[in-house]
This record gives sequence, structure tokens and C-alpha cells, in this order.
Amino acid sequence: MMKVYTKTGDEGKTSLLSKQRVFKDNVRVDAYGTVDEANAAMGLAKSLITKQWAIDIIQHIQVELISLNADLATEALSISNYRITQEQVVKLENVIDSLEEKRIPQKYFVTPGSCSASAALDLARTIVRRAERCAIKLKRSEEVTTPVLLYLNRLSDLLFVLARCVEQEQLIVTIKSRILSVLQEQAHTSIQKESGSMLMKAKKMIEAAEGKALEIGVPMVIAVVDMGGNLVAQHRMDGSLLASISLSLDKAYTAVALQIPTNEAASVVGPGQTLFGINTTNGGRLVVFGGGFPIVEGGTIIGGFGVSGGSVDEDMIVAKKGLAAGIL
Repeated sequence: MMKVYTKTGDEGKTSLLSKQRVFKDNVRVDAYGTVDEANAAMGLAKSLITKQWAIDIIQHIQVELISLNADLATEALSISNYRITQEQVVKLENVIDSLEEKRIPQKYFVTPGSCSASAALDLARTIVRRAERCAIKLKRSEEVTTPVLLYLNRLSDLLFVLARCVEQEQLIVTIKSRILSVLQEQAHTSIQKESGSMLMKAKKMIEAAEGKALEIGVPMVIAVVDMGGNLVAQHRMDGSLLASISLSLDKAYTAVALQIPTNEAASVVGPGQTLFGINTTNGGRLVVFGGGFPIVEGGTIIGGFGVSGGSVDEDMIVAKKGLAAGIL
């Protein structure tokens, strides 16, 4: 198995792709070494990015940088054999133009670090700038084609725009997440307040009604519904009738559905009356005898209260006692 270390560079020299041996601080080695450093920084950025479209852009460029490094690591390469051409430069420019259409214009100097991915891209950008300076220095003494220099120049521009697009999308995700979190928290708090307030009121009403039922010696079932007719709480005293379970709930539902006490409903459902026959609708849920009352708070109906288990008069006495406790 071939070892990672070869010891051929122990004297401070390395081999170019074209086989020449040069010192490791040679301007050509410095140029392709810096490009390699930029490629590694782009790899770090790629690992932090979550958007596949951005990952694909970086991946493609990383492959091209290997070809660019091959050009820089070869002495006396003929123009026709250079791997990086004007075609690759134009493709980078097209990508930049496409990204610029997505980017929100910024009229201020950018301070890197808005998010990890954009910070890594900015780091890669600065290394590419240094690689470009190294390549220009190399061109003063040796052959470097114009496309290689242009590629490095456009790449730094691309990384700048890409960093802004990445942090822009991250900002949108963060803002959406925060807004959703706030809305969910507000909704949860609102539900808790509404539910808690109504439930506390229901408990007080049920406790007072049960006390009155015990006083008159009649076991009852007591129910409270919200303004939508949905059950908030129901309490069944020992010994109460099974039928009273549904009747108490239906009385509470009727009171909030018709917005009148159930004993008053009887006078409007008879022949010739305004609500004649309504008690036969809605699956028979509407009850038209006493024991159900709307729960009113601040002039607004917020629910219904229903009691069943005794005579109509007894149900109404107990219901009024519970209703009074809810108003306090």
C-alpha cells in the first residue's frame, strides 16, 4: 500500500504537473496552493448550506478548480491545452447574473457572519481574491492565460453574490420561523385564557348548583357549554338519572343555540308561534322546558348552562343558583 508521505519534498522542493522540480515557495506553487485552499473553504461552505441549488453551484465550481489548478501547476503549457477557457468564464458570469436577479440590493458594506454558510462563502471569496493576486504575480514571469485570471476574478464575485443569496434565504426562513412561533404562542395563550376562564367559571357554577341540589335533596347532572355549544364541563351527582346526562347537555346547548332560557322556548314552539316545530329539528337536541339558561357576560352570551334531574321547577332553581355563581 502506497504511503501518504513520500519524503520527496524533505528538501523543500515539490514536483509540478509538468515534472519540473521547484521550491515549495515558488510563485507557481503559491498560486495553485492558494486555489486549493479556496476549494477547501468552498467545501466547508457547501457542508453548511441546506439549499440544493447552491450546493450544486459550488460542487460544479470545485470540479473546475481542479482543472484550473492543473493549468497553474504546469509549465510551458500550450494555449490549446489549457483546461480553463473563456467558455467557463462566461458560464460563471451567467450564474452571477442569475443570482443577482434573486438578490435584494444592498446599499451598505457587508459584514460577514449573518449565518454560518454565508460566512464560509465570504471566507472562500477572500481566499479566491488572494489566489487571483498570486496568479497575477505568476503572470509577470511565466505564462498564465487570460481565462484563468478572469475565472478567478469572476469566481470571487460569484461567491460574494452567492453568500448574499444564501443569507437572504436564511433570513427569510428565520423570520418566518419567528413569526410562526409568535403566532402559535399567541394562539396557544389565547386558547388557554379562553379555555381557562370558561372552565374556571364552569367549575364555580357547577359547585354552586351541586350545593343547591344537595340542599333540596335531588341528585342532578349539570353541564356547561361554550358559545359554540361545545362541552366545557359536565358533572353527574351520585344517584342522578342516566337520562339527565344528555338532557342537561341539551338544555345548555338549547339555551346558547336559541339565546333564551329553555323555559321561555316553550312559548314560541307551539302551533302558530314564531318557532313552531323547531324542537323537532336538529336531531331532537333542542329542549323546550325549564333548566337551561344562556351564560351572559358583559351583555354577550358566552355559553350555556343546563341542569337536569328533578322536576322542571327544581331544575330551574338549581340552575339559577349555579348561574348566579358564574356572574359573580
